[in-house]
Amino acid sequence: MPAGALQAPPPMTYPEFWQVYLAAHANPRTRVLHYLGTVFGVAALAAAGATGDWHWILAAPVAGYALAWLGHVVFEHNRPATFGHPGWSFLSDFRMLGLFLSRRLDRELRREE
Repeated sequence: MPAGALQAPPPMTYPEFWQVYLAAHANPRTRVLHYLGTVFGVAALAAAGATGDWHWILAAPVAGYALAWLGHVVFEHNRPATFGHPGWSFLSDFRMLGLFLSRRLDRELRREE
C-alpha cells in the first residue's frame, strides 16, 4: 500500500478501544465539547420527534460531531476515533457522558493511566 494511503485500524477488542478512546480525550475541554455535542445531538432527535420536522434529524449528527471534532482539532491535536471505529466511538461518547454524569469518569481515567 502506498505511503499515506488509508489503512484499516488494527483489530482490537472493545476494552482495548475504550483505553485508546480515553487517552484520545485527555483534555477536559475536549470532553466538555463531546458532552455538549452528545446532548445537542439527542436534543435534535427529540425535536424531530416532537415537531415532525425531518430537518432536525439532519442536524443531529452535525451538532454531535462538529463539537466533538472541534475538540480533537483544537485541544487534542489528534484524529477522532470516529474514523477508525465509528460504532464503538458512538457508544463510547454516551459511555463517557454517563460516567461523567454519575461522577465515575475520574476513576476510569485514572485506570487508563
